Amino acid sequence: MANIKELARKPELLTGGHRLCAGCGAPIAIRQVLSAVKNPIVISNATGCVEVSTTIYPYTAWNCSWIHVAFENAAAVISGVETMYRSLKKQGKVTDDYSFIAIGGDGGTYDIGMQALSGMLERGHKCLYICYNNEAYMNTGIQRSSATPRGADTTTNPVGKAAAIGKIQEKKDLTAICAAHGVPYVAQASPAYWNDLITKVDKALNCGGASFMNIIAPCHRGWRYNPEDTISMARLAVQTYVWPLYEVENGKYRITYRPKEKIPVSDWFKSQGRFRHLFKPENSGFIEEVQKKVDASWERLEKLETL
Repeated sequence: MANIKELARKPELLTGGHRLCAGCGAPIAIRQVLSAVKNPIVISNATGCVEVSTTIYPYTAWNCSWIHVAFENAAAVISGVETMYRSLKKQGKVTDDYSFIAIGGDGGTYDIGMQALSGMLERGHKCLYICYNNEAYMNTGIQRSSATPRGADTTTNPVGKAAAIGKIQEKKDLTAICAAHGVPYVAQASPAYWNDLITKVDKALNCGGASFMNIIAPCHRGWRYNPEDTISMARLAVQTYVWPLYEVENGKYRITYRPKEKIPVSDWFKSQGRFRHLFKPENSGFIEEVQKKVDASWERLEKLETL
């Protein structure tokens, strides 16, 4: 359990003054992640919104060791750094304990960086991979990714005559894919539940092996809501069961937060401009279909918890 007074006294590893959008969910999530760090840290950051907006030459918003890498190799680079560290420590050239984190958006994680992430997990590097998940390629113009939910309007799956609902495919369940690697720790989190998120980061960094966290990071530009509503959006994702909070620790599933009141998925769709077309007469029945799938996913998660 995180102590907010202790966290408030810690130095900021991601400072203000960066050029991410006002109301962006990604820096909120990342600042919470970094507040859980106790050791000196090395970060590899894939190209994306966070990278381009925090390191505009000649400035940087990072107060720690930070490496910019390509979209596809954040996990590979941090794996190499962690391997080098273990060698140097074995030789007695390094004595401090370090932590290692790779950071990427959903485009650089679900799609372009999937191979490197899988390799990092399979080899068992003592690294944490953080996906700040805004459900599209926001940095390059709100194109769909495999994290984009079915029904969303994006610039590469626009609503029109060819696709009345926008994206027609279901989003990839990357958290389950990572858990299937059999690593010590995998979790989903939301910055609206900061204590849950920080506690999970602490577990991930101290699990003794490779770990992965998928963190919802609302984007008001791509999702089309007011910038000041970012935390409300991150909370609503959990309350509608669209983004359940759970962890898989050494193969054991555990739901870490159960909403007191289940809010219908229709409220989630109403809150964002990217879904407004779903309320047109021609899309009658779509929201009910999604509600059934969300309910089924939650029931499956509850069953996994009992195994």
